[in-house]
Amino acid sequence: MSTFTPKNILITGAAGFIASHVANRLVRNYPEYKIVVLDKLDYCSNLKNLLPSNSSPNFKFVKGDIGSADLVNYLLITENIDTIMHFAAQTHVDNSFGNSFEFTKNNIYGTHVLLEACKVTGQIRRFIHVSTDEVYGETDEDAIVGNHEASQLLPTNPYSATKAGAEMLVMAYGRSYGLPVITTRGNNVYGPNQFPEKLIPKFILLAMRGKTLPIHGDGANVRSYLYCEDVAEAFEVVLHKGEVGHVYNIGTKKERRVTDVARDICNLFNMDPEKSIQFVENRPFNDQRYFLDDQKLKNLGWSEKTTWEEGLKKTMEWYTSNPDWWGDVSGALIPHPRMLMMPGGAEKYESGKSEVAEISNQTKMLVPTVKTSSTPQKPAFKFLIYGRTGWIGGLLGKLCEKQGIPYEYGKGRLQDRASLLADLVAVKPTHVFNAAGVTGRPNVDWCESHKTETIRTNVAGTLTLADVCREHGLLMMNFATGCIFEYDAAHPEGSGIGFKEEDTPNFIGSFYSKTKAMVEELLKEYDNVCTLRVRMPISSDLSNPRNFITKISRYNKVVNIPNSMTILDELLPISIEMAKRNLRGIWNFTNPGVVSHNEILEMYKEYIDSDFKWTNFNLEEQAKVIIAPRSNNELDASKLKKEFPELLSIKESLIKNVFEPNRKTPVA
Repeated sequence: MSTFTPKNILITGAAGFIASHVANRLVRNYPEYKIVVLDKLDYCSNLKNLLPSNSSPNFKFVKGDIGSADLVNYLLITENIDTIMHFAAQTHVDNSFGNSFEFTKNNIYGTHVLLEACKVTGQIRRFIHVSTDEVYGETDEDAIVGNHEASQLLPTNPYSATKAGAEMLVMAYGRSYGLPVITTRGNNVYGPNQFPEKLIPKFILLAMRGKTLPIHGDGANVRSYLYCEDVAEAFEVVLHKGEVGHVYNIGTKKERRVTDVARDICNLFNMDPEKSIQFVENRPFNDQRYFLDDQKLKNLGWSEKTTWEEGLKKTMEWYTSNPDWWGDVSGALIPHPRMLMMPGGAEKYESGKSEVAEISNQTKMLVPTVKTSSTPQKPAFKFLIYGRTGWIGGLLGKLCEKQGIPYEYGKGRLQDRASLLADLVAVKPTHVFNAAGVTGRPNVDWCESHKTETIRTNVAGTLTLADVCREHGLLMMNFATGCIFEYDAAHPEGSGIGFKEEDTPNFIGSFYSKTKAMVEELLKEYDNVCTLRVRMPISSDLSNPRNFITKISRYNKVVNIPNSMTILDELLPISIEMAKRNLRGIWNFTNPGVVSHNEILEMYKEYIDSDFKWTNFNLEEQAKVIIAPRSNNELDASKLKKEFPELLSIKESLIKNVFEPNRKTPVA
């Protein structure tokens, strides 16, 4: 038996369930192979599935669609690909009843693009096409011999029909152009990382939530289940030992009825199956049985190793340890989901009171909805906020709750484009707020010794988010800084002449300020960005260590310089209103006027602590205890004041929004 040794492998759909296990296994077991993975990050894909491989030198992720001929050709040539393992596909049967054209596009056209690229480049030594047992159609209930690789293909649903069609193309390219193709047809696979539209993870997540387990029809349908690691090993064997032109079934003879699966999961969660199983309307057509003859693959040396009980227990433990792996999956947990994007909203389903309606504002998805007297309206706004653990980001979320605005916090890192795209698909926001950034720990001096980290977030991350938003026609509200100016001859201290939005930054004393000035200049090229220059932020929460008042009230000595400042209690609601008005460009986001350190501390003494004392020192003395110089300036807030005439001056806002609500001293 000859053995094939690849060098550079392209795995399509590798952020999905089965392919991620195969990719991680190959990266781990064969450091000499280069593994390039391609995935468009559809709703059932997740970059976290590839975390075990992410730091490996022989691993590379590319976000893209197999339907893009230019991209596929480029990858084959530039990465010198000699082997393709083609997993990318739409695979959920329920979805195929709702939008079969999407299955044709992905499963047939996408495969055709790959095959044509292989023909054109002429460098592929193996093309492994991943198909399904469903192409054989329904197996007789009394059959004792499973479908073998030469059995007739008789698909019964749109999904399996597109997989059979793709197989015909693969076979044709093998015969017509001599492409070295191998096809696999597999039973059902289960295990960690699987999107919960599939039976086993759906039942586990429902059981975790104390919900009933919906079974299509009478639940007598029979299926065979293989654990994901056993399947990954099977592909490892096919890759190295499979013969060109051959088909291999990846299966097991251990069959289970759907009701048996549900009962086993109920038992794992100590649930009463009689009370926890709910029989619902069947699919338009639901094959009674799939049964494979897997001897051909066994002849290559593969065998199933994981028992049903062991695999199910491992899977249950993984989902209970990672309940939020997929985010909001409530739309996948209803009996008959129809999704082509990340879902939401299973709470709208009530057994026995359903009708099918298209919720066009959320996803291309058909979900059962409760009959009501009025149709749910699309919310006017939905915000995606970055900077959940930050001060401003946290306050924005609270404001959204108070105003009844739907919002979610972004899960992706700003510099990771793929994860940002995944956030947009999952959340579908009307606006994006960027309150994430590196300001320093505990202050901007940190940035002086962590320059690459500062650039990565403040420059690269912010630009990536702006670019992704622009691609999707979204306005990005970007919380920036006004600490990019310092008093100069044209804007002297105490003159009342502030820097305007169009002025060029002149302060380069700190690396933090350099990065913020740099990214502000670059963001001018993006017409979808509203830049808000915040300065020395203050809020009514005087216990918050990030609050400028809290900071200076705890210092041993303070300088005494007038500055523009931002009262968050007043200005953050304005930022939301600015988003609603779709305002763009640069805005000095401060209260009009200036206030000095001493003036603030005088107010602190008057309203909070009548015994409070402090000591001043000058800038030269301050320079001895800090690493990076600090910015001092006045920003001209007339543009903001014109848009929002009710905006209070800095001193008025301090008294109304900060000191009066916190007064501890008796009123004189």
